[in-house]
Amino acid sequence: TPKHASWLNAAEIEINVMDIECTDRRIGDTEKLASEVDAWTRRRNDMKKKIDWKFTRERADRKLSRYYV
Repeated sequence: TPKHASWLNAAEIEINVMDIECTDRRIGDTEKLASEVDAWTRRRNDMKKKIDWKFTRERADRKLSRYYV
């Protein structure tokens, strides 16, 4: 990941969490979907959820060094 694209990783992670916690079922109409996503977003923000980055540059270098040219 380019060093200035970590926001993209964060967005992908949040979308995945939302998919697992909120939209993991069929929702019949767009109004209900918007309401569910809004409620999920408020709860997540109220709990001040953050991303716990575990894969550092140093760990990536060690793990992927055999692929470097």
